[in-house]
Amino acid sequence: MAITTSHIISFINLTFSSTPKPTIFPQSPAFLKLPTNCSTKFPTQFFNFITPQTKPAPIKAVLSPSNSSPVSSTSKFYGICYVVQDNVNTDQIIPSNYTQLNPSNPDDYKQLGSHAFVGLPNSYALRFVEEIGNKSKYSVIISGKNFGCGSLNEHAIVALNSAGIRAVIAESFDGGFLQKLDLSGQMHCLESMVRICDEFKTGDVATIDVEERILINQTTGKSFQLKT
Repeated sequence: MAITTSHIISFINLTFSSTPKPTIFPQSPAFLKLPTNCSTKFPTQFFNFITPQTKPAPIKAVLSPSNSSPVSSTSKFYGICYVVQDNVNTDQIIPSNYTQLNPSNPDDYKQLGSHAFVGLPNSYALRFVEEIGNKSKYSVIISGKNFGCGSLNEHAIVALNSAGIRAVIAESFDGGFLQKLDLSGQMHCLESMVRICDEFKTGDVATIDVEERILINQTTGKSFQLKT
């Protein structure tokens, strides 16, 4: 078959149509869009958790003399009791042969604590302080009448303080010894309205409310009013 000029012209004028491609405009996902009313500049306080504006206040250490334990400001506390009977004198609290120790010397101060109540008679089966150590597990003394009688031995007060006594609850105190205890300010000294040494046993736990003047035997559940 011969190709004529008319066939060539028709071939050239032939056009092909193609499916138009959709126009795609770049668009950020919705979860990446910022609100139109939000500034892209972060406020300074956003970073406050990283760079705090104020420095923490320095911690101040509270120092106290090594041989002094002033009465705690806490008006209510508890402790394990050590029970003694009537007329416990200062030589029973600390025998006179230990009065040569110097309380201002830290080693001597510890020795006074370790020998507290070693002068008690053998009828007291339990030691107030263990043989090794200078602190007692008993922080409350429960006593009968006339606690601290005898010579005004100030080493007895130091021995009690060194051993860790927080309170002495007695049916009554020797007047001179009570005055010395009060002046020392090293432990609470309170008088009971009943024969308190018969209401406690060594090892009982006591709660003392100094302001309300109430003593509670947590072991038995009994409570007692103390003198003001």
